[in-house]
Amino acid sequence: MRLTLLINCQDTSGIIAEVTNFFHKRNGNIVYIDQYVDTENGTFFMRLENEFSSEFDIDKLRLDFEKSIAQTYKMDWKLFAKERLLKMAIFVSKYDHCLYDILGRYKAGELNIEIPFIISNHNNLAPIAKAFDIPFYHIPVTKDTKIEAEEKQLSLLKEFEIDFIVLARYMQIISDKLIAEYPNNIINIHHSFLPAFAGAKPYHSAYKRGVKIIGATCHYVTAELDAGPIIEQDIARISHSNSIQDLILKGRDLEKIVFARGIKLHIQRKTMVFNNKTIIFN
Repeated sequence: MRLTLLINCQDTSGIIAEVTNFFHKRNGNIVYIDQYVDTENGTFFMRLENEFSSEFDIDKLRLDFEKSIAQTYKMDWKLFAKERLLKMAIFVSKYDHCLYDILGRYKAGELNIEIPFIISNHNNLAPIAKAFDIPFYHIPVTKDTKIEAEEKQLSLLKEFEIDFIVLARYMQIISDKLIAEYPNNIINIHHSFLPAFAGAKPYHSAYKRGVKIIGATCHYVTAELDAGPIIEQDIARISHSNSIQDLILKGRDLEKIVFARGIKLHIQRKTMVFNNKTIIFN
């Protein structure tokens, strides 16, 4: 069994020694450890992976860690078993490039998760879900039905015990209620290099400004639109000879790559959110 531990707390001496000794005494073999100190805020962050040769009571281990270490250092911490596959729900509208990419990586074994279903406010992409043998739920969203639609979404998410959600170009604003149910567990791909050129037509805005790069941003969703903690970003260089269509095609390629990277980082428990920023352990 492999366990991943994420912690953050006030920085002080002795934390690393205490944590590593705790697992050593329980016959854990540390196969990865990384730490970071935010000197401005005096905050310590650590990610640690342990391998154990035999099964044991993980709940008891959590309780022991809480009493012997976490309480002493007032830690914010989480312990995950790698063997448990996360359940990911996909929300999508009409654009299919990110959906195809995610499902292709999933079927190829690149994403070590379960995908119980896909939700869409349109029926257009139902054939894709069928081709990949994944249940598809069409839940229309209008101004008058938004609350009802959200209740249906939440019902499905709870029924299938979903761990996190990805918005594969889902063109609806996520409500505060849904965000509160899945804090730092809703991942969006934004079709521009945030915060510049945010909005419905970033490539058109970039084209008019004569920019030399375009980008894509993968981030966690918060109540403030397109202002959540950034997980991953990348850029592509362009020139005056590129048309708007060139920018769109380059942008879609970037979206797929950046989105996949962000999802993988989340699945591998390599992200920590603190003060609306992410700590990314590579």
